[in-house]
Amino acid sequence: MKRLGLTVGLGLALVACGGSNPEAAAPGSPAAAEKSEASESDASEPAAESAKSGEGSAAPAGVPTSCANKGGGTCLPSKGFVQKLCADSYPGVALYLFANSSPWTRVYLRGKTKAWNASGGASDNSSFLEFDEEVIVLVERKADLGGMQVSGAGASYDALRWDGSCVTLSSEEVSLDKPPSPKSAKVEWRFLDDNVQEALRQDSKVNDAYLARRKECGGASSGEVSMKCVKADQKLSDVVVAHLRGGGKLPVPSKVP
Repeated sequence: MKRLGLTVGLGLALVACGGSNPEAAAPGSPAAAEKSEASESDASEPAAESAKSGEGSAAPAGVPTSCANKGGGTCLPSKGFVQKLCADSYPGVALYLFANSSPWTRVYLRGKTKAWNASGGASDNSSFLEFDEEVIVLVERKADLGGMQVSGAGASYDALRWDGSCVTLSSEEVSLDKPPSPKSAKVEWRFLDDNVQEALRQDSKVNDAYLARRKECGGASSGEVSMKCVKADQKLSDVVVAHLRGGGKLPVPSKVP
């Protein structure tokens, strides 16, 4: 099916803007909840918080859960949050934002594109975004055409990849049409927050992929590794993405903007 190109402003597409619920804190005082999340020795506590997500829980400081641009067609986080998010690396926060129930507007690459970030900050400028890759729109910039409305002319977007890096894309490079099998940037397990790793491992498929990766790669995270390690590493990333797209929940990462 032929893709529909984006017009100036993703606002022409109606995107549901329902907020996602943050994970509820563990029972007890706020200090006890913080201590539970910070514990690296007990893998069950973050998972328990994830499983007990409450409908009326308060939004975690620094992590938005609803659209900042209320009334618009696109659903974007606040500008202040985006500036902090893209100024550093927050791979755990990226997974939290990509969770299946999140309201953020997503677009998909129309072709292979060089990764770059016009706003500066953290970005992997040596990599490429792949055809059909899924990204979250963070900033929408409409072209100034002196009052004229020209479809697709000069609009650009800052977007978030699954690996936590920010990129700048033009309207011609992305589409609102979701492909049958959206791709994702590779999720680097070793960069995820401890509490995020622990919560993910409560899923049997993720845990099996984690153990398989550890078996093939040992403690290696860079340098020369076997082809089996490379494949196991990619498999772990794919399983994590599939888990979250299927409705998997995460606690608020320990490191937030």
